[in-house]
Amino acid sequence: MHTPDPHLPMTLSEVIHARRSIRAFLPTPVAANTVRAVLQLAARAPSGNNIQPWRTHVLSDSARQQLINTVLARFDANDDSCQPEYAYYPATFHEPYLSRRRQVGLALYRQLGIERGDQPRMRSQLHRNFEFFGAPLALMITLDRRLAQGSWLDCGMFIQNLLLAATAHGLGSCVQAAWTPYHRIISQQLQMDANEQFLCAIALGYVDPLAPENQLLSPRAELNEWVRWHNSAPTPPQGVSP
Repeated sequence: MHTPDPHLPMTLSEVIHARRSIRAFLPTPVAANTVRAVLQLAARAPSGNNIQPWRTHVLSDSARQQLINTVLARFDANDDSCQPEYAYYPATFHEPYLSRRRQVGLALYRQLGIERGDQPRMRSQLHRNFEFFGAPLALMITLDRRLAQGSWLDCGMFIQNLLLAATAHGLGSCVQAAWTPYHRIISQQLQMDANEQFLCAIALGYVDPLAPENQLLSPRAELNEWVRWHNSAPTPPQGVSP
């Protein structure tokens, strides 16, 4: 696991390659000034007409633990009344998305030593989502529900900025859609405005370098799977593979 040296700035390419979804954190607190610096960098994301639609709730200590306790009580009780406000995933996956989803899921379970079909251990791993994987900080990202779909794109760019800024500051992160069924609990506990819509949670903290799940580096599809050149493809520099 790459640990950035705070005295040696990383290049943008290094930051992008270093970022990954972290699922085990150290209990080490994150300084408030570091969190502010990450959020200020994230807010440099573009947005249509510069409306900056994102909102962020930062949870730590008792606020974080109270939310964990409340949601885990519902999760452990298999409370089906908790349903997401929006669909993050399709009802049915088609190729190539189904294969990609299975590939990363199996790779994660392999890292954790979870055998295929081991439902108790798979549910235990899902349970970890609602502890923020041990991260000392939880960020709840929302936006004004009165806005249109373009603002969701803006928030996506903000979130990516946030993840990269966190990486550059030596922090790990994990975007979590698992929290979406519990949006009413989140809204109530955080006293959100009536027009705030919960988008996702982000676990934030220092990476546990010994955790096997943090060694997972998910693959990316080759360019020829998702790029179409409508004129001639650019010629790579001599000695560089396309």
